[in-house]
Amino acid sequence: MSITQQYLLDSYRARVLGEPEPPAPGRHDADVVRAVRDYRRFNAVITERPARGRVRYALRRWLHPRAL
Repeated sequence: MSITQQYLLDSYRARVLGEPEPPAPGRHDADVVRAVRDYRRFNAVITERPARGRVRYALRRWLHPRAL
């Protein structure tokens, strides 16, 4: 069963039982991505690491290592 079929079945069941319909699939994806980003930034600050630019910094170190 696909996610769309499951959503339609849940919507029908909710209508029959007089309950509120479930949210559409993918409706809260942006909120989840934002929450994960904020959580990772918060953890970075708590562990005293830079909260932004960590990926770029790591790539720069990997691509341009300093000569010893």
